[in-house]
Amino acid sequence: MINRRNVLKAVGISPALLIAPQFSQAEAPHQSSFSYCLNTSTIRGQNPGILKYIEIASKAGYDGIELWIGDIQAFLKEGNTAAKLRKHLEDHGLRLENAIGFAPWMAEDEATMRRGFAQMKEEMEILAELGGKRIAAPGIGANATVDLFRAGNAYKELLNLGRSTGVMPQLEFWGAYEPFHHLGQTLMVAAVANDPDARILPDVYHLFRGGSGFEGLKMLSGQLVEVFHMNDVPGDIPREKQEDKDRVYPGEGIAPIKDIIQDLAKMGGNKVLSLELFNPSYWKQDPLEVAKTGLKRMKDQVKAAVG
Repeated sequence: MINRRNVLKAVGISPALLIAPQFSQAEAPHQSSFSYCLNTSTIRGQNPGILKYIEIASKAGYDGIELWIGDIQAFLKEGNTAAKLRKHLEDHGLRLENAIGFAPWMAEDEATMRRGFAQMKEEMEILAELGGKRIAAPGIGANATVDLFRAGNAYKELLNLGRSTGVMPQLEFWGAYEPFHHLGQTLMVAAVANDPDARILPDVYHLFRGGSGFEGLKMLSGQLVEVFHMNDVPGDIPREKQEDKDRVYPGEGIAPIKDIIQDLAKMGGNKVLSLELFNPSYWKQDPLEVAKTGLKRMKDQVKAAVG
C-alpha cells in the first residue's frame, strides 16, 4: 500500500502544509485606494454657478467633482457648449466623477419608463461629451410595491445603454424614499441584473436614514462600489425624522465613519469619496472654506481609519 505521507515527501510537499492555512502577498486582499470629490450640492446654496463650482473644487484640492444634470443643462441652454465645460474641467485638473440626474427609468408604467430611458440616454450622451464615465441612477418612478425582479431587468437594460454611450449608471437608493430606500433592495436589483458592470452608489445618510445600517457594507467587495457619498448624521434628531438638510461633515455626527472607511478599504478597487451635503448653515458660509473643511474632514477620517 502506498504511504501518502511518503509520497508527499517525495514530491517535496510537507504534510504540514496541507493542514496549516497558506498566506502569501499575492493572495492577500488588495486594499482600496481613495480619491476625493466634491458634490456641488455641498455649496449649491451659495449659487456660485457651474464654472465657479469647478474652480472652487480645484482650489480646495479635490481630485474630482460631481455635477448635477440640471446645472449642466442650464449652462448649455445659455448658449455654452459641452466642449467649453470640458475644457474648464481639464484646465482645473478635475475629473468629472459622476453626475446626479432624475430620469424615471424604474417606473412601473411602461410608457413612463421608456421616457425615463430616453432621458437617461440624452443625459449620458451629454456626460460623454464632458468626459464623464458615470451617472447616478436612483429608483425614480418606483411605486410602494416595486417589483425588484422587474427593476433588475430594467437595470440590466440601463447598463446596456451605459455601455453604448460610455457612461455607466450607478444604482442609488434614498433612505427617505419608501419604494427604494434600503441597501438590501439595491443589492437584489443588482443581483437580478446579473451583470459585471453593475455598480451601486451608497451614502452614509441614506444607509442610516433608510434603516440599512452599516454592517451590510462588509458583504460587498471589489468594484461594486466606485463612488461613495460622504457625510455624517446628527445624534439629536430621530432617524425617521432626519432630512437631507441635517447632514453634517464626516466625523461630526454619530455614524461609524472609521468602520465605514475600513470596510470600503477592504473591498479593493479605487473608491471615490464624494462629499455630499445639503446643510443650510454651510450654505451661509464662504463656499471655498466649506469645500476645504469638508475635504479635510474626509482626509482626517481616512487617516484615522487606514493610515
